[in-house]
Amino acid sequence: MRKIYHRLVTPEDALKIVFDHFRVEPLGVEEVELTDASGRVLAENVYSPLDLPPFDRATMDGYAVRSLDLVSASDLRPVKLKIIGKLECGDKPVLEVEEGTCVEIATGAPVPPGADSVVMVEYTRQINGDLLVFRSTYPGENIQFTGTDVSKGDLVLRRCTLLTHREIALLAALGINRVKVYKKPRVAIIGTGNELVDPGRPLTDLGKIYDSNTYMLYALLRELGCEPVRLGVVPDDEDMLRDAISRSVRTHDIVLVTGGTSAGTSDITYRVLEKLGNVLVHGLQIRPGKPTVIADVEGKLVIGLPGYPNSALVVFYLLVKPIVCKLLCREEHCVEVEAELRGRLLGAQGRRAIYPVMLIKRGDKLFAYPLPLQQGALSPIVHADGIVSVPENVELLEDGEKVRVRLLRELDGRVDLYVVGSHDLGLELLLDKLSDKYRIKQINIGSLGGIIAVSKDCADVAGTHLVDEETGIYNVPYLEKLNIKNAVLVRGYLREQGIIVQRGNPKNIRSIRDFLRPDVRIVNRNRGAGTRALLDLELKKIAKEENISFTELTKRIRGYTYEVKTHTGVAAAVAQGRADAGLGIRLAALLYNLDFIPLTWEEYDLLVRIESLERNPACRDLISLLGSEWFKKELAGLPGYRALEDTGKIIWRPRT
Repeated sequence: MRKIYHRLVTPEDALKIVFDHFRVEPLGVEEVELTDASGRVLAENVYSPLDLPPFDRATMDGYAVRSLDLVSASDLRPVKLKIIGKLECGDKPVLEVEEGTCVEIATGAPVPPGADSVVMVEYTRQINGDLLVFRSTYPGENIQFTGTDVSKGDLVLRRCTLLTHREIALLAALGINRVKVYKKPRVAIIGTGNELVDPGRPLTDLGKIYDSNTYMLYALLRELGCEPVRLGVVPDDEDMLRDAISRSVRTHDIVLVTGGTSAGTSDITYRVLEKLGNVLVHGLQIRPGKPTVIADVEGKLVIGLPGYPNSALVVFYLLVKPIVCKLLCREEHCVEVEAELRGRLLGAQGRRAIYPVMLIKRGDKLFAYPLPLQQGALSPIVHADGIVSVPENVELLEDGEKVRVRLLRELDGRVDLYVVGSHDLGLELLLDKLSDKYRIKQINIGSLGGIIAVSKDCADVAGTHLVDEETGIYNVPYLEKLNIKNAVLVRGYLREQGIIVQRGNPKNIRSIRDFLRPDVRIVNRNRGAGTRALLDLELKKIAKEENISFTELTKRIRGYTYEVKTHTGVAAAVAQGRADAGLGIRLAALLYNLDFIPLTWEEYDLLVRIESLERNPACRDLISLLGSEWFKKELAGLPGYRALEDTGKIIWRPRT
């Protein structure tokens, strides 16, 4: 029986329900050694037990003097003083500086009585036990007086302060070696799903995937200061999940269950929680993240997160993090920045739509570039700088609109090169070589996506290999049709494209025409990919020969609508028996130990933003490296790759 979501609530309403139902506050106090206090949250105000520094001390190497004695000192008329002693750090002063005398003193040593300043050693010269001083001093010069840093009794750290190396240094300087901190919430993490396998073990059966959610949640909770406990993966079995949750609530403060929360017949988390306790929320008014469940089980908070990693992450930031921060008496530290949207974002018809974005800084402008979002995809999580929300009552955010971006990571401001487009191992060779010198941000979204990103000033470089169906020419026709004005095309290199088939070619496939056979099932590339354009070009030739429409021809091809986004995705589909054949590069076939039928050499070029080429050293170095002998030699070592005579040269410029 499928579960119906009777009432969806916003994340804010869900938090209010949790805070109204549970006492969400720190769970107690414990005292720890200062060496164990990093990352903990202070549970009491700390007042200084002493002055800091606890005595007047010298801030320079030199001589403790009376400023009155040096009023007339100059290079031409130095003042002579008698040296009566010497003070090092840790020494107790026993001599008093009187008229006409001084004490040699080291940085950090206590200033002797009678002295009101320290003259730097650079302005002095010793002669026969006396000191010549060539400049005057003023009272207090080069002295840090008692309590000028911290005064005894000062409130130095407030309750709920997160202790980092800075606070710990201060506490140690005040002589405090133990502090009271809030107890870490113990959070149990349970994964669910028959398909999940722990990393490190082989994926023995088709349909199995590695569990990433519980590891992601473990890391997130550790970063916040919790004590997470990863309890592993429970199969889709109600009794086993019920037992796991029942045991967990007895020994943990919060239980997170990932997966099994949606309306599918095999999704069991909500059914188990209904039987174990009181379900407070089932369904958030957001996308992704709708199938979230919150329950009270034996007085403990249990949250069921969606199974897709991107959905689980969104719900963690919107729901779990604020709860955990209250338990730790920590500020949530939610930072937002304003940026100009580069692309369109669709609303979710009554739900809040949440999109990951990459932030690009151009001068004093900040652009938010939406990342491709697909259920289950992990790469947007890795590359996203923040998230943008489309409100429930908004159908569309237009390109160029100002948006608020909630940061998922700290922006350090330094990215030297943005590379967005079609992924390739030849390009990886170049970027790896540059990475020692420059910071590079790379996102692989296909040739067409890369061209668009460059045209919107959101990328410096895009790899592209789009073949025009009318002319058979690579890349240039697309740039002209899209009216690209801000970039040039730099000659890249050739990659060998062909038909990837199973080892031994059991279906005896020889050409693309064999894709029309009823016993052949193919795997296709996604629209916008250069390989997809190459296949469609060849199929249109066949359609013309057969005197039928292209659409009619493709209907005869089994698997034409089965699309994957990478060359290795094609190879994997063939290797796993989901397809008999597909177009891809030779290297992908070799990686999966498959056979390869050569068809053509395609051009993989780089679209380069003109302003980046003129002003960005990282971009110039990339193009210089592309045309180097080193790269041509490295490229020759990759099966199915070869450089050209004009590799690294500009082959197309926009018409003025």
